[in-house]
Amino acid sequence: MNKIKLIWTDTTLRRRLLFVLGALIVFRLLAAIPIPGIDTLELNRFLSNNQFFGILNIFSGGGLTNLSIIMLGVGPYITGSIIMQLLTIMVPALKRIYHEEGEAGRKKFTQYGRLLTVPLAAIQGFALLAILEGQNILVNLTAFDRITNLIVVIAGSVLLMWIGELMSEFGIGNGVSLIIFAGIVSRLPGIIATFIFTYIYPSFDASILPELIGFFVFGLIVIAGIVLVTEAERPIPVTYAKRVRGMKMYGGGSTYLPLRVNQAGVIPIIFALSILLFPQMIGTFLSRFSNTIIVKISHILLSFNQTSFLYAILYFILVFLFTYFYTAVTFDPEALSTNLQKNGAFIPGIRPGASTSLYISKVLSRITLLGAAFLGFIAILPLIMQHATGITALSLGGTSVLIVVSVVLDLIKKVDSQVSMREY
Repeated sequence: MNKIKLIWTDTTLRRRLLFVLGALIVFRLLAAIPIPGIDTLELNRFLSNNQFFGILNIFSGGGLTNLSIIMLGVGPYITGSIIMQLLTIMVPALKRIYHEEGEAGRKKFTQYGRLLTVPLAAIQGFALLAILEGQNILVNLTAFDRITNLIVVIAGSVLLMWIGELMSEFGIGNGVSLIIFAGIVSRLPGIIATFIFTYIYPSFDASILPELIGFFVFGLIVIAGIVLVTEAERPIPVTYAKRVRGMKMYGGGSTYLPLRVNQAGVIPIIFALSILLFPQMIGTFLSRFSNTIIVKISHILLSFNQTSFLYAILYFILVFLFTYFYTAVTFDPEALSTNLQKNGAFIPGIRPGASTSLYISKVLSRITLLGAAFLGFIAILPLIMQHATGITALSLGGTSVLIVVSVVLDLIKKVDSQVSMREY
């Protein structure tokens, strides 16, 4: 309660929070402005039977529900950022910019990601609009209308990227994550209303009460597990060597390196979904053609959906592998070992240099095993629950819950750090 009081009494902190709220209101208003030429009935029918667009709707912040001008959301920006991070492995110049040139290098690196967002938004926007037109959702469009819609959705994606970066700079927390969070949370009233009118009103069946209680308890356990693994760390003790200068002795302190169990966050799930949903996107695109062979190929690709057993196995394996891959990309034990050695620090019992790097890699590999297995389980958990209960609405639950919990935890940490700074 003291922290909440301090938030609203401190001018700077209050201004940051109000800026975030104002930006989210603007985002939700933009999500309510549709592009022209939409057949609403066809859109509702299409979205209700398509898990692929349900996933895209998460990363668009809910802008795909009514084909708003920000229907692409922050998806192109996230994709661009991921591509830039992957390129640091293959392009030494980019790695040098990101890791060695400090804040100026990171700003340049971020700018490259922004520039990459525009062509990615153009490609994704063109493919998405073509699919929607092929499904008779966008009707009676001229060539000028198609070009206008494409320009609008590209501009909407860039605008949302800019709003997200403003939230990161002038608000609290990561702006892009908050936009995705707001899009997920905005669906809660509709989900609650559907639940009430399906199971409680106008007649309540008491026989389903044990199932509802069990589902609620299981949901709390899953959320607690996500919090536990997200916050879990493996501390590696570090000791600084004593140095004598003149008549004084410096250093000699002890601290620790906190290695997170889940270094990759939700990025592996995004990677895995991008690959697994690609066949379905091609199948949806090919379904507009009348050729017999193409129709058969489309049917095969569309049959590989979220309800199949093979899909669940591949989903788990890809999330597991991408967790290791992304951790290897973003965490460099060799650079960490070099920095420790330069600062006169060492891990007790481990020789500085190559031995330290090998030790950190070994520890990281072991704890990532737990993080990767947990992420894979959370990814396929909704599929397991969907198979057990028959409720198709659960198919997107795991990814959404993981994103919401991660964003809330990050926001709480940022607020705590701001509050601590004001107290000092």
